[in-house]
This record gives sequence, structure tokens and C-alpha cells, in this order.
Amino acid sequence: MHSLLTKREKEIFTLLTKSQSTRQIADSLCISEKTVRNHISNVIQKLGVDSRIQAVLELIKMKEIDF
Repeated sequence: MHSLLTKREKEIFTLLTKSQSTRQIADSLCISEKTVRNHISNVIQKLGVDSRIQAVLELIKMKEIDF
């Protein structure tokens, strides 16, 4: 089955479910905070939702990420 998310998007949203901040995610993945925000924005756009929280909830419902 093809995933809606890229590998990196999945990593970022999985870390979001663990209550990590943008800075913590950037540090743990060795990327910039801007890159993290860009990935989050891309997923929000893909899903047609308004916030990262809504995106997390949708991705859990769709079984794209675990909680």
C-alpha cells in the first residue's frame, strides 16, 4: 500500500505525536526548524486541514502514523 506521507513527513508527524516541539524535531533529525515547518505545511495542504493538530488526528485515523 502506498503511503500518503514521505518517509521524512512520517518521521516528523510521529515525533509530533510524542509532544516534541519544532526545535526538538529539527534537532533530533538534524534538519532546520524551517524544513520541519515546511514538511508540516505540505502535509496540512495534502490533507486539506487547518492545523498540525488536525493533521495528526487525520493521519492517526487513516493509520498513516501510530499514536
